[in-house]
Amino acid sequence: MIHALANPVRFLKIARPLTPILLFGGLGLLLFGAWAGLTRTPPDYLQGETVRILYLHVPAAWLGMGGWTSIAIASFAFLVWRHPLANLAARASAVPGAAFAAICLATGSIWGRPTWGTWWQWDGRLTSMLLLFFVYLAYIALARADAQRGGDGRIPALFGLAGTVLLPIIRYSVIWWNTLHQGQSLTLTKSTIDNAILWPLAFTLSGFSLLFGAIVLMRMRALLAAGKVEARMRRMAAA
Repeated sequence: MIHALANPVRFLKIARPLTPILLFGGLGLLLFGAWAGLTRTPPDYLQGETVRILYLHVPAAWLGMGGWTSIAIASFAFLVWRHPLANLAARASAVPGAAFAAICLATGSIWGRPTWGTWWQWDGRLTSMLLLFFVYLAYIALARADAQRGGDGRIPALFGLAGTVLLPIIRYSVIWWNTLHQGQSLTLTKSTIDNAILWPLAFTLSGFSLLFGAIVLMRMRALLAAGKVEARMRRMAAA
């Protein structure tokens, strides 16, 4: 299946109808989750109304890390199997991943001001997420420079794999170090958040995830189109 999707023609046949499905499905889930989180959940007994920012902050943190996971997987596929679209998939994931990392940092700062009494604290979780954002920017610049000079994509792919070292640091920073950031509130098996507050998060998390997928597909299609235009211009110039 993966090898079949590596063919640009087959990929486009699937990506074209799938993009609006992910886009509008994600928007629907996101709008419902935001409405439910703002109007159908009680304030937290300690944090009050500020707890509602979790419906944006948690998906942003999830997709900030998930975006780099996508880059790493695509980079690995490119280095091992030389899939034609793997390099494009990594590049397409970088910008939305960086955007979600930035949203995570911004919403965390806004949430932290009334909760911690400060906009920023150089603790493990915040600092490692900030480093991931900078690594995103470095990858975007490196991938763009590699494409402009006609590189084969190996250097950005290696960088994409190397950057994964930050993911376990972000994930376990609240366990490894004494940190101002709260501990792990959500795992695959349990949650320390009351269900009366928690349930809309499933909708916003799913909605943002589908939007992320739609954006990646749109960017991959745009990169493929740009590649075709560039190849046609080269043929015309050589004629």
